[in-house]
Amino acid sequence: MTETLPTFPMARATGCPFDPPPQLRELDPISRVSIWSGETPWLVTGYDEQRAVLADQRFSADSSRAGYPHQSAAINARRRTFRTFIALDDPEHDRQRKMLTRNFMVKRVDAMRPRVQQIVDGLIDDMLAGPQPADLVTAFALPVPSLVICELLGVPYEDHDFFQACSRKLISRESPPEEAIAANEALREYLLKLIAAKQQTPADDLIGRLVSGQVAEGELTVEEAADMSVLMLIAGHETTANMIALGTLALLEHPDQLAELRDTDDPALIANAVEELLRYLNIVHGGRRRVALTDVEVGGQLIRAGEGVILANDAGNRDDSAFPDPDVLDIHRKARHHVAFGYGVHQCLGQPLARMELQVVYSTLYKRIPTLRLAIPLDEVQFKHEMVVYGVHTLPVTW
Repeated sequence: MTETLPTFPMARATGCPFDPPPQLRELDPISRVSIWSGETPWLVTGYDEQRAVLADQRFSADSSRAGYPHQSAAINARRRTFRTFIALDDPEHDRQRKMLTRNFMVKRVDAMRPRVQQIVDGLIDDMLAGPQPADLVTAFALPVPSLVICELLGVPYEDHDFFQACSRKLISRESPPEEAIAANEALREYLLKLIAAKQQTPADDLIGRLVSGQVAEGELTVEEAADMSVLMLIAGHETTANMIALGTLALLEHPDQLAELRDTDDPALIANAVEELLRYLNIVHGGRRRVALTDVEVGGQLIRAGEGVILANDAGNRDDSAFPDPDVLDIHRKARHHVAFGYGVHQCLGQPLARMELQVVYSTLYKRIPTLRLAIPLDEVQFKHEMVVYGVHTLPVTW
């Protein structure tokens, strides 16, 4: 008799929008699942086992390899057409990543903090002057990181409707492959034109520095620079935008935690709260993906060469061996060892920027609007179950 494997991803429990699916947490730390393509990769839910895989370069991040467990047909098609360094292995991954590293160093990112504070305050001013209820997503959560990444990259913010629409198609598991490829192609063409303009008129922004540096020196083609810019533009606003909105909703549902965060001026507690919210929510809820290059034993389980592996970070961040009482939101918890940004050589390049933006937002929004509250019941909030980045589609709030 053939064993019926659980299908990944699984559905969250009704009324528990912040928690991983219960079925996911009932599985062994490493077990087989079925995915959309009919493939049966290994699903890793244990915290220690996830870090072991992510730190082991015998597991490949190269999405073009046979056995790599893609998130959807659209993402499979897009990654076969457009390659970026996050889906490559060393040494090419390392070579391209190093071209960007200095732009996201902590000291450089921290120098941006006053400008981010100005952006956050300006958007709050606009929201307070506008009608109620307001949609926190469109009025605040999405514009904050979009403005920041546009200024960092040198992308005109007035084009945000275009790139945000493309981004939604690219991160939806439900997008038809041809629609995802068309959205990626449109973004690439847009950025190729921007690169051409910066070749004519040098600019002191991230894309401008790539153009005058690595592209001019032949280390990077203009197409590679454009694809790299597509990645940074999408990742630079989607993830943080969802953390702002979903984090706010989680705090509104935990008023004691919200009150403590609102009333503190302690930068250490604010930074700690950011780490705990990253752990608790883990918006990259479709898991990181790898494929074994050789036979490897992880946690007592043999994974053979060519077999796909999915790292369910939301389960890893709720593993009680790493985080006591993991289902409790506790802004005092020391949670920086979470895997929300991944682990190993492929961990998120932009994490210093995301952390800084979230610290500014969480230390400002609730002080400026102390009576902020949901304008609809929690069960009417529409969550992004179909997206590879979890969050809310809209968040009506009032004060």
